[in-house]
Amino acid sequence: MDCALYLIPVTLGDTDYKKVIPDYNFQIIKEIKVFIVENIKSAKRFLAKIEGSHVDDAEYFELSEHTEIKDIQNYLDPIFKGQSIGVISEAGCPAVADPGADIVSIAQKKKIRVVPLVGPSSILMAVMASGFSGQSFAFNGYLPVKPAERGQKIKNLESRAYKEGQTQLFIETPYRNAQMFDSIIKNCRSETKLCVAAGITTEKEYIKTKSIAEWKKCGLPEMKKIPAIFAIYK
Repeated sequence: MDCALYLIPVTLGDTDYKKVIPDYNFQIIKEIKVFIVENIKSAKRFLAKIEGSHVDDAEYFELSEHTEIKDIQNYLDPIFKGQSIGVISEAGCPAVADPGADIVSIAQKKKIRVVPLVGPSSILMAVMASGFSGQSFAFNGYLPVKPAERGQKIKNLESRAYKEGQTQLFIETPYRNAQMFDSIIKNCRSETKLCVAAGITTEKEYIKTKSIAEWKKCGLPEMKKIPAIFAIYK
């Protein structure tokens, strides 16, 4: 295995990892003893499922949304000593809507080889299943929490969807999924299409695309604790 920074996808929820992650990844993981992770506890839980991984013997560096850039400058030092490093997110693909992007940026500047491994991405899978444009789409992360600001942001994104023919995706903290849904319904045109993609790859997977008018008639099922992606399109 070449010495590099390996970006290691993990499951989205409690999905059987063998169903969504290739065997090749496991071979890579078994040879890595240094990891940069968003959460040490959850990373160890994921690694413990993989036979032959060095869970207890490995070295871990934490990189979360609260980590200062100045504190991660030396995280890549093991690579210059001949040790590969793995980057693990809380869910899905590291460095995509994830603080892992910061360490990848540093690696690129230091001319370290970066290797992205194949695995589940809720963003791409939501686009795939939505029926919306996969040629032009934008992920906007979290929208404002205050209702008025959030409503205006939704209107702006809807406008872009119509003017640019671009799929607009965004997320919300699971316990606020219902509030996000209500904001979309109140602020979008009746003909605008909305896709709700929740619990992707899990047993609770729910992916539906309807017009706003249709959503008003049927409403949103209970998904207070399920991570979801919302997408709007013309």
